[in-house]
Amino acid sequence: MHTAAPVPAASAGGPAPDWAERTATLLEAVRARGPLVHCITNTVVQNVTANVLLALGASAAMVDVVTEAGPFARVADALLVNTGTPHAEPRAAALEAAVAAVEAGTPWILDPVAVGSLPVRTALARDLLALHPTVLRGNASEVLAVLGASAGGRGVDSTVGTDDARHAAQDASGGRRVAAVAVSGPVDLLVAPGIGAVRVANGTELLTRITGGGCALGAVVAAFTAVSPGDAGAAAVAATAVHTIAAELAAREAGGPGTFQPLFLDRLASLSPEDVVREARITVEAPAVAA
Repeated sequence: MHTAAPVPAASAGGPAPDWAERTATLLEAVRARGPLVHCITNTVVQNVTANVLLALGASAAMVDVVTEAGPFARVADALLVNTGTPHAEPRAAALEAAVAAVEAGTPWILDPVAVGSLPVRTALARDLLALHPTVLRGNASEVLAVLGASAGGRGVDSTVGTDDARHAAQDASGGRRVAAVAVSGPVDLLVAPGIGAVRVANGTELLTRITGGGCALGAVVAAFTAVSPGDAGAAAVAATAVHTIAAELAAREAGGPGTFQPLFLDRLASLSPEDVVREARITVEAPAVAA
C-alpha cells in the first residue's frame, strides 16, 4: 500500500486493463451514491478517516456507543471495524454492530490493527472474524495473525511480505470465512473467489509516514463495497487502486509528509476516471482451474 514497485515477474500474470476500467466505473458509482460508512475505528485516525471518506465523495459516521452501534449498522451502507484502540465500550459496540450488519445484509470490513502479540485486540478480532466480515483488510502480519497462522508483527508494522499471507488469504476467502482479503504492502494483494490474486502496484512510502494512511483505506474499501456488495473482490481492488493512485499523484507534488496529507485529500477529491485508467498498475493471476 505504500512504496510503488513493479509486480514481481514470477508472480504476475500480466496486465489486466479491464481492472482499470472497472475501478473507474466503481469510483463513479461511489460518487453518485455517496454511501454512508459507519466507522468504529481507532481514536488516533477518526478525523483522518472521516476526511478521506468526505474527499472520496462518501459520508462518515463514528458511532461506537453500545445500543446505538447496532441500529446504526442496520441503516448505514457499510460498516468498518478497526481494532486500533480497543477500549471496552467500542469493543462491545463493534461486536453489536457486526452482528447487526450481518443480520441486515450490510457489507462490513474488519481491519485487525496490531493483532497478534496484543491479547485484547487479538481476541476481539477473532470474535469478529467468526461473524464473517465481507472483507478482511490489513498488512500481512495482521492478516496472518487474525487467521491464526502467525503470532503477528511489530505493533502496526508487518514483519512479513504480502506473499507470505497469500495462501492463508486464499484459504479464508475460498472457505467463506470472508468474501475477500486485502493485504497491504509495497504491492497490495487482493484475493477473492473468482478473481484469483490481483496486485495493485500504485502507492507511495509517504502513506506510511502520516497517521491513518492505512486505516483510512479500510473505510475506502467499505465505501466501495457499499456500491458493489455482490463482488467484494472487485470492491477491494477498486478501493485500493483509487486510494493508492491518489496518494501517488499527491506524492509527486509533496515536499514531505506535512504537505502530502492535504495534497492526498485534494487528489482523492479530484481523481477522475481518466486518471484511474491512465495511472493504474494492476495485474492479475487467473484463478486455478480444477482438473
